[in-house]
Amino acid sequence: MDRQWCGRLGKVDNCQVGVFMGYVSHHDHVLLDFRLSLPEEWARDEQRRQECHVPPEVCSHTRQAQCLEMLDAWGDQVPHGWVTGDDALGRHTQFRHQLRERGERYVLGVPCTTTMRDLQAPLPAYPGRGRRPKAPWHSVTQWRQCLDAEAWTHLTVRDGEKGPVAIEMVTRRVQTRLERKRTGPHEWLVVTRHPLADAGALAGKSSPNARDQDAHYGYRYYLTPTGMAKDDLEEPSLRELARVITAGPCIEASFQRGKSEAGMDEYQVRTWEGWHHHMVLALIAVWFLVGETHRGQQWTPALTLPQVRYGLSVLLMEAFCTFSIASICRQVQRQLMRNEVARLYHYHTRNCLPPRKLRRDIQ
Repeated sequence: MDRQWCGRLGKVDNCQVGVFMGYVSHHDHVLLDFRLSLPEEWARDEQRRQECHVPPEVCSHTRQAQCLEMLDAWGDQVPHGWVTGDDALGRHTQFRHQLRERGERYVLGVPCTTTMRDLQAPLPAYPGRGRRPKAPWHSVTQWRQCLDAEAWTHLTVRDGEKGPVAIEMVTRRVQTRLERKRTGPHEWLVVTRHPLADAGALAGKSSPNARDQDAHYGYRYYLTPTGMAKDDLEEPSLRELARVITAGPCIEASFQRGKSEAGMDEYQVRTWEGWHHHMVLALIAVWFLVGETHRGQQWTPALTLPQVRYGLSVLLMEAFCTFSIASICRQVQRQLMRNEVARLYHYHTRNCLPPRKLRRDIQ
């Protein structure tokens, strides 16, 4: 353990930090891989390494390097179109460069202090001699404050558990600065805004300068490439960008599912092997529950992870009690019907349509 930034706490504290890779598709979301972040101070301390049983071949890596390592290991095994992450990854220009070199399209969060210039803004008047002037440099917050109200586009991405998932966004072709004030490649800047009542729920435990707000809205900033190693890319559609950005909370939901259903955060280990063993067992348990959920949805579309766990516990009790399989199925079916009635009542009280899948089941 060491004092370092902890995303769960939202501050610097004495903690263990793991770097996780998640996968989000149209069907579900799950955590795929993980790495324990070893601080550089720990990597140089041989006594600490021996006490915690850290293997000799393990050295200190930045979190960006660990993400690239997991991406190289899983990139060819799982089909994917985008790589996304928060400002802890997007603020590093070298990390974005490595993704472009690998041919990966990304949507990465950047701090509100990121310096950029608008390549689509009208250029200053040419005085007639010397170099032609270029667009001035601004922080993304200053640039956003100059936007017209008509520049924002409202999109409804999908049906959510609490109603439609909507987002307002604007894109612009920009150029950012690299380290030592060097100019970087052209990228697309994506700015999103949510009403303050919703922005707090979507913000999570990101760093303080990952977002800003005014009296009515909370804002977040992202960068996506205009080209890869040797190929230029077309401007992505707003709907596609909105789909990728709103997939970010699914990773947080994967963590919550692992913690609530498999006890991923319920450990008190102080060794390298203990931490990795616990995480492996937790992820295997989550994968099993997800697989059982999808298998059960062939008969009951409303089956959820808590219901799978409940059904398994009842089946285990059957070995010691006189419950029959038919009675167990009837009991689970009654609970599912109560859940359906509760869901319909939820949508009725909010005066909104249920998701398309639920509407098909009702019809």
